[in-house]
Amino acid sequence: MVVLAAILAGGFGKRLRPYTEELPKPLVSVAGRPILEWQIGWLKKYGIEEFVLLVGYRKERVIEHIGSGGRLGVRVTYVVEDEPLGTGGAFKNAEHILSKNEVFLALNGDIITNLNPMKLIETVKKGYAATIAAIPLPSPYGILEIEDEVVRRFHEKPRIHEYWVNAGVYAMTPRVFDYLPEKGDIEKQGFPEMARDGVLAAVCYKDIFWKSIDTYKDLEEATKEITRLGGL
Repeated sequence: MVVLAAILAGGFGKRLRPYTEELPKPLVSVAGRPILEWQIGWLKKYGIEEFVLLVGYRKERVIEHIGSGGRLGVRVTYVVEDEPLGTGGAFKNAEHILSKNEVFLALNGDIITNLNPMKLIETVKKGYAATIAAIPLPSPYGILEIEDEVVRRFHEKPRIHEYWVNAGVYAMTPRVFDYLPEKGDIEKQGFPEMARDGVLAAVCYKDIFWKSIDTYKDLEEATKEITRLGGL
């Protein structure tokens, strides 16, 4: 089965200015490569070679840089939003292409990860409308273990396994379009309704690399970790 991946590639990235004054967020460079190239390279390792880029802000820069995808060994189609539609509206805007697929991957254009997306596809085939990749909550702070006023241990920014967060990577079926708004975010208008109807699943990932690039600090941390790992 040929699996297609849709990537939200039209974000403003306001907290990454001045980098995003001329570039859309997915083209910001991390460890020497744009986020979008990291994503395409990661998914290509799993045999995914068909991509739909959902573009808006500075769309011409994405089209100019990625083109047909040939340079990266993939095939790329573009769907343009003429005004900001939100994450749910952006996927809904591409329904005419995505609904032709039995299953497709969907992801935010500002995350870098090496998780196995095939697990999401295997799970969604069990009869769900969509499956979310979930990861342990990354703490932004160091955590102290305190016993009788003595600090026994210090954990620097650990993953908190008692709580799981949305990693921004999904497997979807055409059923999701019954839940998506014409304009609005899937996290607010879409996933809650799917959860209510029992058609939304999650795959929990541990011990994988995942980073959302929202601030300059995220850029620095992701660059250091990717360099330490020698790539993804």
